[in-house]
Amino acid sequence: MEVARTEGDELIADYVNCLMSLDANSRPVENINPSSLSVSAAAQIQTNIPSVLHEQSAPKVFVQAGVEETELEPVLGMEFESDEAAKTFYNEYARRLGFPFRVGRSRRSKGTEEVLIMKRFVCSKEGIYQKKPSSEGTRKRERMSMREGCKAMMEVIRDNERWVVSKLEKAHNHHLGTCTRVGYLRSRGFINASDKANFIASDTMMLLRQNAFGQGGDAQGLLDYFKRMQAENPAFFYAIQVDNNSCVSNAFWADTKARTSYNYFGDTVTFDTTYKKNKYMMPFITFSGVNHHLQPVIFGYALLIDENEYSFIWLFETWLEAMGGRRPVSFVTDQNRAMAAATAKVFPETCHRFCKWLILSRSKQKLAHVYSAHPTLKAELEKCVNESESIRSFETNWASMIDKFDLMKNTWLQGLFNIRQKWVPVYLKDNFFAEMSPTQKLETMNDFYKKHFNTKTSLKVLLTQFELAMASRYEDEVEAELDTICTSPILKTASPIEKQAALVYTRTVFEKFQEEFVESFGCHVYKVKDGAVSKFNVTRDDDALETFTITYNAAKSMATCSCKHFEFSGILCRHIIAVFLMVDVRILPEEYFLRRWTRSAMRGSLLDEDFDNNQVACQASVSSRFNDLCRDAIKFAEKGAKSTEMYRVVKAALQKVFTEIIASDKTVSTGAHRDAININEEIPIDDAMNDQSLQDPERKVTNFLGQLLGSSWSPM
Repeated sequence: MEVARTEGDELIADYVNCLMSLDANSRPVENINPSSLSVSAAAQIQTNIPSVLHEQSAPKVFVQAGVEETELEPVLGMEFESDEAAKTFYNEYARRLGFPFRVGRSRRSKGTEEVLIMKRFVCSKEGIYQKKPSSEGTRKRERMSMREGCKAMMEVIRDNERWVVSKLEKAHNHHLGTCTRVGYLRSRGFINASDKANFIASDTMMLLRQNAFGQGGDAQGLLDYFKRMQAENPAFFYAIQVDNNSCVSNAFWADTKARTSYNYFGDTVTFDTTYKKNKYMMPFITFSGVNHHLQPVIFGYALLIDENEYSFIWLFETWLEAMGGRRPVSFVTDQNRAMAAATAKVFPETCHRFCKWLILSRSKQKLAHVYSAHPTLKAELEKCVNESESIRSFETNWASMIDKFDLMKNTWLQGLFNIRQKWVPVYLKDNFFAEMSPTQKLETMNDFYKKHFNTKTSLKVLLTQFELAMASRYEDEVEAELDTICTSPILKTASPIEKQAALVYTRTVFEKFQEEFVESFGCHVYKVKDGAVSKFNVTRDDDALETFTITYNAAKSMATCSCKHFEFSGILCRHIIAVFLMVDVRILPEEYFLRRWTRSAMRGSLLDEDFDNNQVACQASVSSRFNDLCRDAIKFAEKGAKSTEMYRVVKAALQKVFTEIIASDKTVSTGAHRDAININEEIPIDDAMNDQSLQDPERKVTNFLGQLLGSSWSPM
């Protein structure tokens, strides 16, 4: 028999339930340029021409429930382990495209058992609403309908133990991404479940905007904050994104400290969305990293209302523009399809990794009943992830854990194992993530919220609290810098290698290196191959079964280890140090001291940048050139603020340069005016060579800046 949804008095509840199937809103938006504040419409989502897909043979794809995987499009013949797995898949697909859906029809088998054998998931705009005639004398309130006759749907049928897609229609007859997220609001405590039927689309989004951006949703307080910050420092960068109703949907900003820090420590970046762990939090997001004292540093801030792929793309591209266009080496995010899709498009060459701490934290909820039955499972899972030093040991430990606790059928753990290459550290050792130890964990926005935020905190108060928290962090950084400069670490040996590291590294990083250095004395080294490039096997006293292979080039005094600790963290591992001590290497090559970990990390030249590409990018727009010049101006400020004498030198130099710029500007303007009067006027070659107005004014300024800042400065 078939069961169809009714359209009478439950229409509003049906409508809201459909909205709640969306976890993100995929609505096209508009951008506000941070410099000119001019509005330009973004590309609209294209709607396909309807074309029915009839039943036919197609490649079969099996989708297992559990952890989010690579984005998949529904196809005929796709298989699922259950009808709920099919619903979860279609929910993710609908969320990604930006349309709500519902279960439109189901069918059960005939007989006494009446087993479910078919389910059809349809777009919520499917069907045509038909008004039911009312009895005489009875007046009923007009009901809102979202039905537009859309035919988009996916039907699955039971085939033994699998559910197979038997019918599919992907085309919609309406624009996608026009719904808001009642479920999103309810999950974060902004509305009660009992009140969900009282909200329509515009009201729900307005409620969230009022909570984040203030009464009315116009974000006037936030804009005033941006203007004040930019008036105090022209290098302050901000951008806002508005929707089709000219309401602020997302905002991003970065102060001078954030942009400067990125120049030194922007090789690895974490996109912190831990506010999601608390339903009462504002959608406050940060781009963060780690400095040369192993302290957290912020590279940018955002308020993100619309959590969809298009919003993430806008945010990533805007942040990248503020950071001068230089992409990070590695990028850590939460496990989210929309984030992953946006990351792949904006950072195609960057190593993208899911945050292991968020996954392990989420496992507490997903495995709550299992943790209760097996109290030691949590510790064993974390040990397997954090302490496995090779792929072989991780997979062996994982299999042993699964077998020990009889978790072969646990879909969450199976899903985590299927995507292990995206989050387990041992699979990512070839890439730099600035992680010194397996248990290293930076302070997150969730920690900040616990200290400074409650349900009644306004956006204005939140920004003030955050400024104070950042000021406290800057004080910690200065304190760590003074500690490095004014004190000497305690050496544990007389080795010249340890002395060299103590002079080069900051105190905090040296302590990590010293730990590896001391542990190297517990390693056993065996030479297995002679020659110009020799090989060694290294084992430890506490784990003789784990063997690491070191390749050593005697001519260059360079070595690589199979543990990849140097590639992953940026400091030498105990295995290479053990080999160096054996072959009597007295001084480490400078290649083993990453500048970002040293005392001079923030002195002199910045991290290497692609200057040619940057110059091309700076010709693209006014804002790009403005940002490029701001970065150079920051270098001036850093030099001039060191002392009164340097301040006077830099101030005088800037005055001289500014005078030349004004003169050049007048000359260029005169030349442009002359060309506008008579563009056909011929200029003799000799006159052109002698005409000062035709010389490149930028070259004169560049040469002068180079003389002032020395070899550490070069044009971007």
